[in-house]
Amino acid sequence: MTDHHQPNGRYADLVLEGGGVKGLGTVGAVMGLLDARWTFPRVAGTSVGALAAAFAATGADSTVFREVLGRLDLRRIPDRRVPLPLLSESVSLALGHGAYAGDWIHRWLTRELDALGVRTFADLRRDDPGDDPALTAPDHRYRLVVMATDITNGRLLRLPWDYALFGLDPDEQMVADAVRMSLSIPFYFAPCTLRNPDTGAEATIVDGGVLSNFAIEIFDRTDGREPRWPTFGVRLLPDLPAGLGDLVPFYGLPMFPAVRLLEQVVATALVGRDQTHLDRPGVRERTMTVDTKGTAITEFGIGPVEKADLVDRGERAAHEFLHQFLDQRVARG
Repeated sequence: MTDHHQPNGRYADLVLEGGGVKGLGTVGAVMGLLDARWTFPRVAGTSVGALAAAFAATGADSTVFREVLGRLDLRRIPDRRVPLPLLSESVSLALGHGAYAGDWIHRWLTRELDALGVRTFADLRRDDPGDDPALTAPDHRYRLVVMATDITNGRLLRLPWDYALFGLDPDEQMVADAVRMSLSIPFYFAPCTLRNPDTGAEATIVDGGVLSNFAIEIFDRTDGREPRWPTFGVRLLPDLPAGLGDLVPFYGLPMFPAVRLLEQVVATALVGRDQTHLDRPGVRERTMTVDTKGTAITEFGIGPVEKADLVDRGERAAHEFLHQFLDQRVARG
């Protein structure tokens, strides 16, 4: 794994937004940063951002990212429980599950991470005495943080940090399990469950984007000291109201006013918190936005040309961002 103490490195913590298939742009952005010789001591992500973050946390370089991406068959991600289109989805939803099982992506991720030497969060341990004291507790010393939503208890989960809430040892938890939880788009993929082995209490876990799709502040210091390196963020969704079409599949079509209001409420619930934080001083300056217009969040059937184009857009966004970032750093002296 990559050690952030290696000489001649450029260090930045990395936070990756969720966005389904749009996440191909995230992969391109990460590869662009890696090609520019940046190293990531800590990485956080939501949904597809968590998927990309898991590979970044292993220390994978851009070549490995490209190889892994070549083995990802997007068309297999929406996996039906029975091979009967429409009927399978309808029955699954009627039974209270998501339309798709989400098992294929979990197996694929488990296999790919295992090939890189990562199974549990113990494989992503880090020990840095220079960290913010708030992040030096044993259950915070990890290279990866995955955002998920506990809808039973109404709270945001930052895994592995919050496994203790369920009486679970973070070191023993599978990284692929945490990412699968974060990928649980409500009604699309089946939700996951966390169980406290001592009390037997269970919680239903869904996509982290329900409460925090872009946790850019997660690694910010709380002790008043200057950060040792910056935090870079990668966004996929434009600000509201321009981004409504990216979040609401039928946005723009004639609908009753009440339905339109519901669309806006749901969209604001998904991105309003993060968008508000982006307006704080200095936050947008450390954030790059990949242009993913034209691709829907669940458009898993896109072809190789569209797939390559999204990756390329991500790489271009990273290069443009780094050019501006380094120019600003020079200007500040």
